[in-house]
Amino acid sequence: MVLAEKETMLEKIKRVMKIKEQIRNIGVVAHIDHGKTTLCDSLLAGCGMLSYEKAGEMCVLDFKEVEKERGITVQSADVNMVHEYKGKEYLINLIDTPGHVDFGGDVTRAVRAIDGALVLADAAEGVMPQTETVLRQALKERVKPVLFINKSDRLISELRLSPQQIQERFLKIISDVNKLIRDLAPEEFKEKWQVSVQEGSVCFGSAIHKWAISFPIMKETGITFKDIVEAYAKGKEAVEEFAKKVPLHVAVLDMVVKHLPNPVEAQKHRIKAIWHGDYDSPVGKALLNCDENGPLVMSVTKVIVDPHAGEIAIARIFSGTLTRGQQLYLSKGGEAKAQQIYVWKGNQKFPVESVPAGNIIGVVGLRGVSSGETVSSEKGITPFEQIKHLFEPVVTKAFEAKNPKDLNKLIEVLRNKSREDPTLKVEINEETGEHLVSGLGELHLEIIEDDLRREHGIEVKTSPPIVVYRESVTKKSPEVEGKSPNKHNKFYITVEPLPEEVFKLLEEGEITNIHPRKKDEEVFKKLQEAGFTRDDARRVKSIFENNIFIDNTSGIVHIGEVIEMCINAFEEVMKNGPLAKEPCIKVLVRLVDCSLHEDAIHRGPAQVIPAVREAIKQAMLQADPVLYEPVQTIRIDSPVQFMGAISKIIQSRRGQLLDMQQEGETIVIKAKIPVAEMFGFTDVLRSETEGRAFWFLVDSKFERLPSSLQDTVIKKIRQRKGLD
Repeated sequence: MVLAEKETMLEKIKRVMKIKEQIRNIGVVAHIDHGKTTLCDSLLAGCGMLSYEKAGEMCVLDFKEVEKERGITVQSADVNMVHEYKGKEYLINLIDTPGHVDFGGDVTRAVRAIDGALVLADAAEGVMPQTETVLRQALKERVKPVLFINKSDRLISELRLSPQQIQERFLKIISDVNKLIRDLAPEEFKEKWQVSVQEGSVCFGSAIHKWAISFPIMKETGITFKDIVEAYAKGKEAVEEFAKKVPLHVAVLDMVVKHLPNPVEAQKHRIKAIWHGDYDSPVGKALLNCDENGPLVMSVTKVIVDPHAGEIAIARIFSGTLTRGQQLYLSKGGEAKAQQIYVWKGNQKFPVESVPAGNIIGVVGLRGVSSGETVSSEKGITPFEQIKHLFEPVVTKAFEAKNPKDLNKLIEVLRNKSREDPTLKVEINEETGEHLVSGLGELHLEIIEDDLRREHGIEVKTSPPIVVYRESVTKKSPEVEGKSPNKHNKFYITVEPLPEEVFKLLEEGEITNIHPRKKDEEVFKKLQEAGFTRDDARRVKSIFENNIFIDNTSGIVHIGEVIEMCINAFEEVMKNGPLAKEPCIKVLVRLVDCSLHEDAIHRGPAQVIPAVREAIKQAMLQADPVLYEPVQTIRIDSPVQFMGAISKIIQSRRGQLLDMQQEGETIVIKAKIPVAEMFGFTDVLRSETEGRAFWFLVDSKFERLPSSLQDTVIKKIRQRKGLD
């Protein structure tokens, strides 16, 4: 593309980004290999931003080498394009998201920036586990879906279905997607957001062959399923001619413009789900109305550390106007200036001077900002709700630089990686020189290792994968006293398991942390509904990593001065439990009573924190502590003759069969297997099924480790960490 054409597209983008009603912020979401990036190529080509002939082969939004080599998307990519519909130009701010579950964190963060989801389903495979996962993420943030059934050519060329059978297959997929919407959407949208062929919120087509149709287009052109089957029967040239009659970008982007909301419509229902400030305040009103003249408030959904430009924050502007050089405030503390503002085409950046509310942009200058952080033009603005990822890091590897000269560089790069991707946990032990990196799966960590080598020139040695466990308790402890080192302060602590209903709310992200000095009525109400007494609900001082700290003291004069230190001690123990220094879950800690020295100098952090920390640890050890292990629910698709072999593999890995359904010659098996037993699972499954079985992650949860394994596993972890 020549420079003049680039400038023309940029001028169009600059003009349309000021008309909120003509903006659509969308994400392409789907199961792995259902054709998201190929679809994006065809959309870019249709909007004149890519050679039409090369679209589908180039995968321009997969711009990392490893993505091209492996044929999968490992990070979300942004692009801005302009599409004409009924004589008006519309700005489509599109995010292409990964389909592999190990990179699901990118989908969760992208969902915060968008208002509509273009859900893809492979016509032959239908709705798969990750289709459900990405829909769950979108609907939780009140993002409206439309459906594109891709790879329709497979029904004709591979499965050789008749036009009638093709329609039946499509109706089954639509029905499955609508069932998910009914199950997962907020109450007021369960029926409203159902996708419909008649209304045109469903398209069928082939991204690789660049054609798509919807019911309105079929009515307008008179094209039927029979015509599609005939085109494929005639060969490649006939399919190319057919694609010219019904180009993919027209059908898909027309559907996006017509059925997905603009930022003004979307923020009316989205803001109340993701921002819990005062809706009658100037900031609240500006957010609800997507007001470009209000205070600037934006949510950072991704951080890229660019070797030339430095840190680039990808952000959605929910209110106000961002201008180059503007003074900004970060919700986690700190100030910054917007040095550069960019719009995107994959890995290409184009600078602009200012951008109003309703757009997705890149900003340089927000030093130290993290994914999920809120950035505003005023200090003290209530931040957006924390982005809650569906799955937690459960696999860890120790990384060590092969060349000692690379040690400092490795530490810096790993810290940057954890800021770019919050589903990556990096623990740097300065004493042992060990760098523990925890991710969502083996592939997640493989890609990090690959990035270190290719992009940063750091060769590393890695340990075999280690499983991350969780510590918890099974009964209420007696009251335990904690004395400060100077013996002048005493704290009385009890520990007990968190009630199941409350834990469920935390797990599902219905309740996030609260400020110890602020009254959060909504959180109190939810806790009461889940079974807390009114008194306990109102005395919750901290919610941390699915654990709760309650202040049950009364009449303590100086409690307000030490409560934040108590919370610090609580959070320290929740990060490193007493059994094996693993993180804790499902623990309810109560500060029952305390006696404090009159003089503030004798009750500082050095006195309070160790006293409370040791009391919590001792209380946990007296509450029958246990380890929880990560367990994955998986789906295996295989030819029916391998059913026996697959059952044996599952049983040999401490697995449990949950469900088994036969569909023709294929069997679909649902099973639960501990993550500790999943290493090498793919290779064994391939070898036992002649490479014809495939597995997908459905869910991941922590479950109690069998009693017979508790002592052995604790001993191994303690030895590995050098605690014994």
